[in-house]
Amino acid sequence: MPGQVGPIGNEQEGLLAYLAQMRYVLKLTAHGLTPEQLRAAPSASPLSVGGLIKHCASTEEGWLATVRGADQKPDFAAYQENFKLADGETIEELFARYDRIAAETEKTITELGDLDFRIPVDRSVPWNRPDLDHFTPRWILLHLIQETARHTGHADIVRESIDGATAFPLLAAAEGWPETPWLKPWTKA
Repeated sequence: MPGQVGPIGNEQEGLLAYLAQMRYVLKLTAHGLTPEQLRAAPSASPLSVGGLIKHCASTEEGWLATVRGADQKPDFAAYQENFKLADGETIEELFARYDRIAAETEKTITELGDLDFRIPVDRSVPWNRPDLDHFTPRWILLHLIQETARHTGHADIVRESIDGATAFPLLAAAEGWPETPWLKPWTKA
């Protein structure tokens, strides 16, 4: 996937394409990292690249359940654990999980076909606004884009702190872009 979203034909397609792009650039922050580096938290926060990817996958899975009307009980311990790549978890397994969740999101939104469909607001958690009487798939997709982009920025900083790699050189390395006078693809040191 190139560094930008391609042409879009309608709002739903655009929202799904931008969410896919954010997932992709988030996953790129893991490109070439060792299992130890995926778990490293080199900044003032406890965030790691692997943990941020896991959190975004779990968050999307939770919102997908909301769209489907599944009964969910808040599990704050699981929420905290979803910020950490556990011992034994691999990035390949995490990517496969995230890809499955992404495919289910696309399938669910496409089958629903109505970005204005009304979804009840969960009042058991403190972060949902009291003046919001319902969610829509549009709102949820925009929120997922925002959430994924926000954590991609965190992952960019964590990654740069690990080995100096930044987004476009990683993108160039992952996609095999040729070196130019202004952009050199990342290589493992």
